[in-house]
Amino acid sequence: MPIRAAIGQTVRDAATAILPLKVRLQLRSLQRKLKLQSVPVGTVDFGSLRRLDPISPIFGKDRDLVSIERHYIESFLQDCAADVKGRALELGDATYINRFGGSNVTQADVLHYVPGNPDATIVGDFTRPETIPTNAFDCMIVTQTLQMIYDIRPAIRTLHDALKPGGVLLATSHGISPIARREGVDDWGEYWHFTSQSMRRLFEEVFPGENLDIRTYGNIFTVIGSLHGLAASEVEPEELAYCDPKYELIVAVRAQRPL
Repeated sequence: MPIRAAIGQTVRDAATAILPLKVRLQLRSLQRKLKLQSVPVGTVDFGSLRRLDPISPIFGKDRDLVSIERHYIESFLQDCAADVKGRALELGDATYINRFGGSNVTQADVLHYVPGNPDATIVGDFTRPETIPTNAFDCMIVTQTLQMIYDIRPAIRTLHDALKPGGVLLATSHGISPIARREGVDDWGEYWHFTSQSMRRLFEEVFPGENLDIRTYGNIFTVIGSLHGLAASEVEPEELAYCDPKYELIVAVRAQRPL
């Protein structure tokens, strides 16, 4: 965590714990009156961000192959690379299976929800469990997909049942993000943006709580950058590394089916 952010958070936490609400409200009133904010009102320089359209309307794909969101997704998968092994499933193509599993993967399956993808070994839909093999996979990589599934509870049950006992699901989804897909405009819609709390509640309906690891990535700066479609390369490493739980840009889940 950057030193300035850490100090500010520590002071705020201490004030909240020690001072009565009435005193805190009086201090905020005085702060407004005397313009004692860390950045006084009227002095913010918005620069290139003062615009009503994003810098990149296509999630930064015109700026760099690795967006801020994709950086966080790949950081999560790197942390969980030891889980990518045995028979593994990924959606669309096997890019992450190959990158993070390598020789530890004995069989790579690719799922697509409609026919026509030449890389697909399985055509199926998580909301139609009869189309997905059960007790089949040691690892499933499902990135940026859950928000596109309206019937999310049956889909999570299907994901659980598709894993072998002891198998691991690695899933990511939007927290704070522009709307990516619209029903009637795109091939599918986008229905949900999750928080770590909602993700935990949903997955605990199927997976034991002790088998869940919910992680969040992002902070106020990277959220703003991501909303504008900036690339990860346009942000300093320490700015990317700082994760503020109040600003969940990406929510990631490691869920393990019990043995």
